[in-house]
This record gives sequence, structure tokens and C-alpha cells, in this order.
Amino acid sequence: MTLDAHTPRVKQFDVTTWSDAAARGTLQLIAESVAQMVRFEVANISAVLDGILYSVAIEGGEEVKVAVTGLRTPIHYVLDELELADDWGRFKFVPHERMAEDDPFRWIPEFVPGEGADAWHPHDALLAPLYSVAGDLQGLLSIDLPISGARPDATQRNLLERYAAQAERALQNAFEREALAQRLRLTEAARRVVQLAVSRPDIDVALDECRPALLDGFRADDVLIRTYGDELAGSGGTAPRQVPERLRQQLRELAHTYWASQRVAILHPGREESEALEPEQHAALLAALRGLGHASGMLVPLGVGSRCLGHLILLRSHDDLRWTTDEQVGALEVARDIGHAVLASRNLMREQRLVAELRELDTYKTQLLSTVSHELKNPLGAITGHLELVVASEDLSRDMLFSLGAMGRATTRITRVVEDLLTLAKLEDPDARESAAELDLCPALVAAVDSTAFLASQRGVRVSLELPDAPLLVSGTPEGLERVFANLVSNAVKYTPRDGSVTLEVATTEIDPDVEVGRSGSEVVVSVTDEGIGISAEDQAHLFDEFFRSTNPAALAEPGTGLGLAISARIVETLGGRIEVDSILGEGSTFRVVLPAPRA
Repeated sequence: MTLDAHTPRVKQFDVTTWSDAAARGTLQLIAESVAQMVRFEVANISAVLDGILYSVAIEGGEEVKVAVTGLRTPIHYVLDELELADDWGRFKFVPHERMAEDDPFRWIPEFVPGEGADAWHPHDALLAPLYSVAGDLQGLLSIDLPISGARPDATQRNLLERYAAQAERALQNAFEREALAQRLRLTEAARRVVQLAVSRPDIDVALDECRPALLDGFRADDVLIRTYGDELAGSGGTAPRQVPERLRQQLRELAHTYWASQRVAILHPGREESEALEPEQHAALLAALRGLGHASGMLVPLGVGSRCLGHLILLRSHDDLRWTTDEQVGALEVARDIGHAVLASRNLMREQRLVAELRELDTYKTQLLSTVSHELKNPLGAITGHLELVVASEDLSRDMLFSLGAMGRATTRITRVVEDLLTLAKLEDPDARESAAELDLCPALVAAVDSTAFLASQRGVRVSLELPDAPLLVSGTPEGLERVFANLVSNAVKYTPRDGSVTLEVATTEIDPDVEVGRSGSEVVVSVTDEGIGISAEDQAHLFDEFFRSTNPAALAEPGTGLGLAISARIVETLGGRIEVDSILGEGSTFRVVLPAPRA
């Protein structure tokens, strides 16, 4: 789908601002490959953004690229064409007899068609709809100008099917990366706003300094922030604009209404608004925006708790770019942060509420870790799968195999980090934790030792496990407990020199109520002792912190994510237990996992 070469059009979309360079490069490579391998002069991959189809990767002559790249085509034109098409599998073919000759959104090459029923006509269209995982139309792959001058034969159609599948996966990946980039951009904007808003004693100065962060984070051209006065302070915010008093009052009323329902008001031509914003209000506000030189806006109420303290308005000069759901959610998050800063500047007691807001941000950080990890899993899976395909190819040189092996190892390390991040996020979310059940600890200990047997053999380290004859009953999950002890044993093996030993000992002890007030019953204690490099007292204080790596150069020489011990500690803590460590630098370490035994 391309634009009419004879119709003057204005570029509406900068392709380089969408997704990232790697995703766009993959789409461009697919466009080039399909044109070269199927022997067409033009191949175009487009993406659907807010109901508009934008060309994001184009292979063809310079004239075609200049005419097509970054331009917009309403999606209903594509849907109308698909209704007229013959079904060629993934591709749909629309013969020239069914095409409207006056369609302003088509680029029509100038050439004389050949003779015969299979001759390609300038008005012919061959395009493949590209769908999201959910089945929504996400883009289009279209090709034009066959070098042979004829419609594709069976062999070419088979190739086209494969390239359409590749283009679909690549476009899905590009959208996922764009969504991730947007979330990270909004998170950075929120972080910068919080940092600025709480670091200035004068709230108006702080709000004015927040403007660049808001403009960058929300891709806005202007932003207005107003705070409402109360018994502590008068109204304020960024520099006021010349607007009628009636409009100011209307904005204030809307802000209170939308704050109560935790929503934002989108001011955009042709957009259906909620019942809280009447059509007359929408039209009046749009007219006011145009008077300020803008085409659309987002009114975001700001406040804390049930109190609306003001509003901010994000403005854009063009109406092509819609306000996304992530931006709306992110704007509300930013508005909450600004509300806390306003209260903190008016009353010292608001500091308590700022602490609650920081806890919310910590929860948001955990959610972000989980989201980022999930978003990384798909591309990592794709990389791993394609590496396996490449390695399976014949006639690979030794250098190529060496490079592929290095890439495979790097992918494995990244995958391990992603899995650790997902586990950590899951452990920090009470709703996502697995339910513990009463079980025998012995199988988990045996499995942990078996999982490290190969590593121990490679390093020449002896691992011994002493188990009692009777079951060791604790509460937990087999996977969680095995992970805890596998991590402790593998660490002990890694940091123990050759011919050294690692010993696992198990004991059951009664809780002394005089020492541990309010507790009774028994505990299972598992000790993992090594003859390794030991841990300094300074490092022991941070040993179970996330991403902590020892300051000891000998320890840093071993690869790791800094998450293993943190995850182990979280698992044990969720079971009501604890991990203790005794270590002397240069003499070895003993880690003790203490788990409460189930009551009879």
C-alpha cells in the first residue's frame, strides 16, 4: 500500500522515532530480502498506529522511498481493499479491475503492462495483513513491480508465505519493544519529576523545572500546571496563560470530577468522551486549545488521597499522535507525585504521605522489573531459536562456530538474569507466591547436591551430605527449597579451591522460649560449610541485598547476577525462616538455613 506519486502530501510521521533501531533494522532487512528473493522491485512494511498505516520499512528506488517512507494512510482504505482481494494464503491479491482508479492513497508505477492473463498491471495490489498475537491488524507487507513483469508463480508464493510470517513476527517484536520503551520513558519522566519536585523548597520553581521532563516523557509540545490554593497557600504552578476566568473555573471543576474517578480527560478532535465531559464542554475546551496554538491535550488532575490539589494539561500541536493508555496511566502517576510535593511544601505533616508514595513507587519498581523481564523473554527466545538454526547449518567455519558459541553463552547469561528478575518480582508480590505445603526436605537436599555434581567434578571439590533416617518435615515448595540449597551449594563449590570439600549437615532443634519470646516448637537447621575464600565482615552486611557483588577480587572473578542469595533469602523468609552466615576471610564460610518445623 503506497501513496499516489502525483498527489502532494506532507510527511506526518518520523519513522526513526518509532520502536528502536534494532527492530526497525530487522523490518528493513525483511523488506530488502523479500524484494530480492521473490524478485520484486518494491517491498513495503507498514505499521498501524492509532488507526493510521505508516510505512516503516521500504525497499525500492530512491523516488519510492522519498514518496512513501513515513507517510500516513487511513486504515479503512486497507480494509476496503482487503474486501476486494483474492485469498492467496497470507497474501491477498487485488486485480486492477477491482481497484478504484481515483484512490488518492496509492502509488501507481508508470509502465506498460505485458501481454497475457498473468501480466502484472500497474493497478494490481499484492499485500499481506500482519496481525498481533491477539489477532488484531497490526501492519501490512505489500510488494509491487515484479521484475518478470508477471504475477508471482507457485514458487514465489511459497517464498512470500514465509516472508510474511517473518514480517509478522518482526512487527510484533517492534511493537513490544516500542511499548517497553514507552514504559521506560514514562518511568524516567516520573523519576525526574519526583526528584525535582521534592528537592526545591519553592514548589512553583520546582513545578517549572519539571516541565522539560514532562515534555520529553509524554512527547508533548507544552505543559501547564496549576495548583489550587487552600488555608496554607495560594494558587500557583507554571507561568499562567491568558484564558478567560470562566474557562479556569471549568477546568477546576473537571479536575475535581476526574480526580474522584482517577481518570484523565482526553481533548482530541473526533474522540468520544465519557459522561463526565459533555460534548459542549469538549468543543469549548478544544476551541480554547486551538486559541493557544495546539490541536489536542490531556487534562490530568493532581492531588493526594481524596483531595484534588490542581491539574496539569499536556498539549500537542498535531492531532495525528494519540494519547496512549500507558501515557494516561503514567500521567496519573506523575500527577500523584506532584500532589505529594505540593502538600510537602505546605505542611511538614505531609512528609508521612510522601513516605507512602515512595512505597507505591517501590511497588511500581517491582512491577516494572516483572514487565521488563517478560518483555525481554520473547526477543531472547527468538535469538536463541535463530542461533540454534544457524548452528545447525552446514559449512560453518571455525571462526563462525566460535562466534556463535560466544553469542549462545551470552544469551544464556542474559536469560538467567531475566529468570532471576522474574523470580524476585514474584517473591515480592504476595498475590503471586506459591502456597507452601508440608513436605520432606530430604529430596530437595539430594536434588540440590545432584544439580551441582557436574560443577563439583569439574572443579575437583568433594560434596558430602549427611541425612537422618527419618523424614525432615518443613513447610515449603519442592522447587523453592531446591533452589535455595542448590544456590548455596553451587556458591560453596565455586569459591572452594581444588581438592577442597563442601559439607551439608542437618539438625533438628527445639526453640528456647526464653531466648525467642512468643515462639515454641522445633526448627530444622541445614548447614552448608565450605573451605573457600571466606567473606569479609563488610560484605556480610550486604550479602542478601539485590544485585550485591562482593568487593573481594577473587569472588568477582566468578560470574554471577548478584540475585542468587537475595532470592534464597526471600524464599526462606516467606516460609517463616531465616538464613545465617558465619565466615572468616580466607578460611571458609558456613551458611545456615533455619526453617520452622510444622506443628503436630
